[in-house]
Amino acid sequence: MTLVIGPFSQILTMDQIPSSGPISDRQLPIVKDSYISVSNGAIQAIGDSSLAQDPSVELCSLGRPMVLLPGFIDVHTHICFAGSRARDYALRLEGVSYQEIAAQGGGILDTVRKTRATPETNLVDGIVHRSREALKWGVCTCEVKSGYGLSVEDELKILRSIAEAKKHSPINLIPTCLAAHMPGPEFVSAESYLEEMLEKLLPLVKKEKLANRVDIFVEEGAFSVEQARPYLLKAKEMGFKLTIHADQFSRGASLLAAEVGALSADHLEQSNEEDFLALKEAGVIPVALPGASLGLGMPFSKARLALDLGLPLVIASDWNPGSAPMGDLLTQAALFGAAEKLSCAETLAAITERAARALGSKHRGVLREGMRADFIAFPCDDYREILYQQGRLRPSRAWIAGKEIKGIL
Repeated sequence: MTLVIGPFSQILTMDQIPSSGPISDRQLPIVKDSYISVSNGAIQAIGDSSLAQDPSVELCSLGRPMVLLPGFIDVHTHICFAGSRARDYALRLEGVSYQEIAAQGGGILDTVRKTRATPETNLVDGIVHRSREALKWGVCTCEVKSGYGLSVEDELKILRSIAEAKKHSPINLIPTCLAAHMPGPEFVSAESYLEEMLEKLLPLVKKEKLANRVDIFVEEGAFSVEQARPYLLKAKEMGFKLTIHADQFSRGASLLAAEVGALSADHLEQSNEEDFLALKEAGVIPVALPGASLGLGMPFSKARLALDLGLPLVIASDWNPGSAPMGDLLTQAALFGAAEKLSCAETLAAITERAARALGSKHRGVLREGMRADFIAFPCDDYREILYQQGRLRPSRAWIAGKEIKGIL
């Protein structure tokens, strides 16, 4: 059965927008007073009222003006975790640095201890709960990292939790293996830890099809560029796609991302023109994480510069219990766009079409025939209201693979 939904005041298809660099609002593809038809989880057509006049279709009438967009895509999250780091947050407000808190037993290792002690069923429940929250903000696809296990056994537990959560989540979940978040506390060196992950963990991840993406945090207190390079090259040789936590507190990792051909480089708060040009030449997608800047009280990454240099900027939430506890991608994107002077088109592209490419997904982020029918509707008649209200206006209806998700929004 074909489902026809509408009429929508505006449909922002995000189709055929510039693939890289700046986008003006005049370049947004907007279809007015139109309907969308879906069948078998995919979009069939976008058109006028003639779509709704076919007697063989099921018609879903809206009853009020609405704006339709592709479902938002959050390409960088850590939503499989246990516990809270409110203490860390309070210490940062008193002037204690992120690195100093970690040295005092807080930080990532605090979450590792709590996550290791939590049964898999509870981790699954946590992921599903957070995915339902993400849907309220318009997110229909969410990347989820491991990284709070830091041992073969515990990283497998987390990745299996993500796999189980995929069966119960209202949205699409894309797993990433971030075993290289930082060295496990039981290991005498970063090199020995990475060697064990390569020899014992990644083959099992591949065998069980738990993830096809590998990430690493390159930073003081985690892994150096020299330690990360052989790990990433070996993971790439094993068939994993690469992404890197890059340039959050210091430079260097974005150049490594360009060198190894990563799909994306995420954070980039310290990146400069040299770094962005290297990413551009290598075809690496820059991912800004304003939630981490808000959580840590740090400057944002230079999104305006990245766009003006011709890169395809993506925005993600970095939702995690430590540096980015907010999780609200829509609010973050709106605030970040205002701070960095991004057009509405640039901000929306960064969480739809360009975000899909940061995950290597060819069937999301755009509304056109044959694409996945993942889309969200906002209760307004002008798309500019969405970012103008800076997160206060939320989607009131959502469809995943053509099926409306009810009881959450």
